[in-house]
Amino acid sequence: MLIKILETINLGGITIYPLILLGIIALALIIDKIIFYKKFAILPQNLLNLIETYQFSWNNFEENLKKLPQENCYRRFFMVILQNKKNPIWWLESRAVDEAKQIEKSLTKNLWALETIVTAAPLLGLLGTIIGMMQAFRLIGNDGLLNPTGVTAGVAEALIATALGIFIALFSLFAFNYFSKFVDQTIEDLERLGTKTIDHIKLDI
Repeated sequence: MLIKILETINLGGITIYPLILLGIIALALIIDKIIFYKKFAILPQNLLNLIETYQFSWNNFEENLKKLPQENCYRRFFMVILQNKKNPIWWLESRAVDEAKQIEKSLTKNLWALETIVTAAPLLGLLGTIIGMMQAFRLIGNDGLLNPTGVTAGVAEALIATALGIFIALFSLFAFNYFSKFVDQTIEDLERLGTKTIDHIKLDI
């Protein structure tokens, strides 16, 4: 099986290798984002319940926040509110907005590379197609077909490069769209829960 895969790769021509590199980079980015989001961007249910209940306790709120990792985006955001809750509301909201922007930057870090791969992979596959077809057409001379096997290999190179480029672009696109939606939902949750937390401050005034 492995031998067949290697033979197929060899048939793909020179563009196969940068395509494989793009695929490895895309897979590494996807795995990294999944681990990062799972560890630092998941809202605990007990914290959500605490914020949304009328029987809100600042002590319980702080205790729940401290249980989260320091890099957790919800801890980062709510600690800003907690540390500034005695300041004027306009000041607190300004600091919370600034922190939300920083969190969004950390959540979207390196997503541009995945988006670039979505565009670059099929173009690189198309380049492989062109190279393969040029190689095939060079084997057709004035006297007709000089090397039928060579023509077949050139067409195979073109098809393999195109297929691999489209495959890499597709799974990168699905991952990019999923991560983008996840980031949007996380920022939306921060804004919504931040508003509710500030409402608790207003009730205490």
